[in-house]
Amino acid sequence: HGKGRGKEVIACARSADAILIVLDAGKEGLNRHREILENELQTVGIRLNERPPDVTFNKKAGGGVRFASTVPLTKLGPDPQKLATAIMREYRITSADLLAREDISVDQLVDVIVGNRVYKPCCYFYNKIDTITVEEVDQLARMPHSLVGSVVKKYNIREPLEDDPLKAMLWEYLGL
Repeated sequence: HGKGRGKEVIACARSADAILIVLDAGKEGLNRHREILENELQTVGIRLNERPPDVTFNKKAGGGVRFASTVPLTKLGPDPQKLATAIMREYRITSADLLAREDISVDQLVDVIVGNRVYKPCCYFYNKIDTITVEEVDQLARMPHSLVGSVVKKYNIREPLEDDPLKAMLWEYLGL
């Protein structure tokens, strides 16, 4: 929230193929840094470990709003077309074609209409596990997309030219 070089970091994250967030395991229980970072990235349009909704959206010069879906849209209320049209009006869009091929939420619909959202794979590495209890390590390790380790003790991370679980996880997230 307004500290440091945030714009540079966000620009780098938007252009990256994957994101690795390194967190201090000893401070995570009290400060909830993971949650804070996820919320800040969500606010600037970076969606972590999500896939883009299967929705086709095309602005037109005229002809009004055409709304169609191939599945029932339960998350958009009793009248999805009316809601979608109202959201488009808020963004000053009066003519467009929208085709939803999956049940989407209001937030996903806004993401599609705005169009500047990026979807990135993200993994979290909790460092300094040698400073916390085994129960806390177990709890952190069970969180989705997480890996625990210690750089000092060489747990789950090794020398640059050696294979280790962190590198394997990054290769997997990059799809290589």
